[in-house]
Amino acid sequence: MAEPAIVYCQDGLNSTVGKTAHGLIRFSRRFEVLAVVDRQHAGKDAGTVVLGSPKGIPVLASIPEAVSYCRNRGAPASTLVVGLAPDGGRLSGAQRQEVLGAVKLGLHIISGLHQFLSEDPDFRREAERTGVRILDVRKPPPREQLHFFTGKIREVGAVRIAVLGTDSAVGKRTTAWLIVDGLNALGVQAELVGTGQTAWLQGARYSIMLDSLVNDFVTGEIEHAVWTAWQEQRPQAIVVEGQGSLLHPAYPGGFEILAAARPELIVLQHAPARTTYDGFPEYPMDPLPRQIQAVELISGKAVTAVAVNHEGCRPAEIPALLRKIEKETGIPAFDPLFQGPERLAQYLAEKVWALERS
Repeated sequence: MAEPAIVYCQDGLNSTVGKTAHGLIRFSRRFEVLAVVDRQHAGKDAGTVVLGSPKGIPVLASIPEAVSYCRNRGAPASTLVVGLAPDGGRLSGAQRQEVLGAVKLGLHIISGLHQFLSEDPDFRREAERTGVRILDVRKPPPREQLHFFTGKIREVGAVRIAVLGTDSAVGKRTTAWLIVDGLNALGVQAELVGTGQTAWLQGARYSIMLDSLVNDFVTGEIEHAVWTAWQEQRPQAIVVEGQGSLLHPAYPGGFEILAAARPELIVLQHAPARTTYDGFPEYPMDPLPRQIQAVELISGKAVTAVAVNHEGCRPAEIPALLRKIEKETGIPAFDPLFQGPERLAQYLAEKVWALERS
């Protein structure tokens, strides 16, 4: 059963810093999200703030208020999930004190930060006193448990689909889930391999924390996760969530996924309205054709589809925007949130079936 939880996103809900909270508000198989904490949007529905439509998840100004709300509704929360993903993965001093207060209130803590709360003396002391657990999702396994690349990816019979991006926090994970669910709805058995903390929090069975691994083991861990998903589930397709972007100055990502997962199909997530890289306004975004060229040069595969994140665009503009991208790149473009995931899923399902026949 999903664990009843409050998501902590103080001062970050309506920004890319809150992307972990955004994913949990959208859905989670691991947690039942009862409330979200963010003083700036207190009194609103979290779904309305993040997705544009209500989800029945209220936003409260503080952790104590959220705890009281849940208790008064007859559905007390057992866990606080840190829904912030700030640069560097650390809480501010004030945020740390608020999360520490949740421990004092008897809430278990699930954190995807680089700052390991389970190793903080104050958190450890309060956790021992209240009998709660603190789980740092991003804490890497002992090195003796990590995997080095072996080449066993060749044994994987599923079609591998990589969802890469032209920027960080651009919607890769959301699109990857939509593809998995869309393929399954069409009768194509698909499994997700998550590569960040939010995919695990949402319930991905096969996950690694790519950005917390020692470099020597990154490709081996990707390979092992894909191989394990194949061995245990025998899906027709395995969708690998991308991280960062090949050309992002601070979050370069995708190289290891292309090298280790060796995808046959590549979906490139793109936000056309962005002009600079996420978090770095002094760095202009590289044009989409150059981004495609970089992916294709490294992978040796053609980009299969462009998935559009329509942030900053009016709904009436989206159809023309998709046509413009298709004309500019020669690649089919989809907006799975605006159009629904069915068109992209059907297009990829046909590619999967063709590869199975070949």
